[in-house]
Amino acid sequence: MISAPSKPQSEFIALMAMLMSMVALSIDAMLPALQQIGHSLGVDDPNQTQLIVGSVFLGLAFGQMFYGPLSDAIGRKPAIFIGVGIFLVGAFISGTAQTFDMMLLGRILQGAGAASCRVVTLAMIRDRFSGPNMARVMSLIMLMFILVPAIAPSVGQGILFIAEWRAIFWVLFGFGLIGSVWLALRQPETLAIENRVPLSVNNIISGIKQTLGHPTASRYTLAGGIMFGAFVGYLSSSQQIIQIQYDTGPWFALLFGLLALGVGLSSFANSRLVMRFSLEKLCIAALSLILFSSSSMMITLLVLGHDPSLLSTMVFLISVFCAFGILFGNFNALAVHPLGHIAGMANSVISTVQTLISVLIGSAIGQSYDGSILPLTIGFFFCSLLTLFIVLNAQKYRQPAATTP
Repeated sequence: MISAPSKPQSEFIALMAMLMSMVALSIDAMLPALQQIGHSLGVDDPNQTQLIVGSVFLGLAFGQMFYGPLSDAIGRKPAIFIGVGIFLVGAFISGTAQTFDMMLLGRILQGAGAASCRVVTLAMIRDRFSGPNMARVMSLIMLMFILVPAIAPSVGQGILFIAEWRAIFWVLFGFGLIGSVWLALRQPETLAIENRVPLSVNNIISGIKQTLGHPTASRYTLAGGIMFGAFVGYLSSSQQIIQIQYDTGPWFALLFGLLALGVGLSSFANSRLVMRFSLEKLCIAALSLILFSSSSMMITLLVLGHDPSLLSTMVFLISVFCAFGILFGNFNALAVHPLGHIAGMANSVISTVQTLISVLIGSAIGQSYDGSILPLTIGFFFCSLLTLFIVLNAQKYRQPAATTP
């Protein structure tokens, strides 16, 4: 451990929550502006604006593999500074973009840079805390982190009331700059020099092989990627569905925030449920809920011949998102559980593979949007059905599993 005195725990928690929220803020604050960005940059197909969301995940996927080993080698703070620097370059490129291609390049860089905050902050928390103390700190950070997806669209919408869409990127730029300065001035390095591990291509390749070759880890990695893909499909098309299709205007930010809050609250509830039920049972129950909800909505769409009311759609989405909140953390915990000896590398591999899978599936769902919620509903149905099959199949390779994520 680093011998330098640590700053107050409350400040550390606030700083970590701020850095971790950079990814969600970069995605969700942009949603109310997608239509304006498309018009400004000459995008003819409204579905193409979804790439502004998907490109961030693409950058995130590759960045997550990079920063874990890098922070083990050069320290936590330098790794975050490199990542935030890349994020700032991306925000600048997107904020000044005159073509859609330049916009997407900037967004990819934003995702690649923000990945450092997502990966390395967890390592910093592990450096400082363990056992019950770490669980307590993570719970407090997650409580703060839950609020970001709920309020980010409102932040973006508020900016649009007083400025054009480019201002959102300058706010993101300032957010990243403030976080890096705060980290530089107030937070000591948490990884001692004697505990650093040199970068090794062989170690990285070995970690990839062990993670993807393990029968349980590989299946839960695939399961998490598929279901996160369904969620990315929603994120990509949410503005078109809620704001344009249902003509909610500026109310979109509030409605999106309510749905995001459902995911966050169910994630928090999951932290209590795992003390009473196994992770596998919770995943099966959550997948069954999505299957039931999506199949019911498909039947409703066939009977009505048109989309249901906004209220019915919101109830449907809330039921699905409550299940998502249970699945995401549990799938990661189940995937990394048998790989405790390489947990850091395994987390990087699992996150990277899941994000790549989710980008492919989410893009397919989003691009199939045709002015109704049917493509999204079908995506939820088949993703949950396939994932349930994978989870049940994984039971054949079951080892004694952790009861908490």
